[in-house]
Amino acid sequence: MKSPRAELVAETALTLLAERGMRGLTHRAVDEAAALPPGSASNVARTRAALLALALERLNELEERQFAAAGPLPERPGRHVLIEAVARLLHAQLTEDRRRTLARYELALEATRRPELRTLYDESGRRFRNLAIALMTAAGSSAPDRHGRQLVMFCEGVMFYVLAGAGTEPTLEELRLAVADFFTGVLGPSRDTPGTARH
Repeated sequence: MKSPRAELVAETALTLLAERGMRGLTHRAVDEAAALPPGSASNVARTRAALLALALERLNELEERQFAAAGPLPERPGRHVLIEAVARLLHAQLTEDRRRTLARYELALEATRRPELRTLYDESGRRFRNLAIALMTAAGSSAPDRHGRQLVMFCEGVMFYVLAGAGTEPTLEELRLAVADFFTGVLGPSRDTPGTARH
């Protein structure tokens, strides 16, 4: 972010996307929700496309911080460690980061209609895929690229089902079990001590 004002505009835009959807995001709505003087949002992002790009850039920035805070994968981790990492990431996306996840879905749909957003959105998607590939590599996958893409699809499916489908919010334990089932289905039974993936 270039300035505190730009950060505030971007954060408010993400909140409006999550609460009101794409139609509820306007420069005027941002000014009102952020308690800024009229015209402030348009001074930061002149056009609607610029406002959307600013929101997506902020979203990418927040996710980069989240991944950095998690730190690198430990050397030769047991599968239960990887399952716990994925389950906790999913749980965060569905609870404390719910606003961010909902805003991302709004921006994802808009990116299919706006080529100027597509590049930014694809860049963030690559970060998710690279993380998933690293996880599957650490899990001993013989085809980490393919299995990494499958892990992304699994996680996206869980999040969409819970937030936009008919699903209820799962507990962390339920997510652990679901992720463990995914790993077993893709990689076969774990060599970890039986049951450790579930605790």
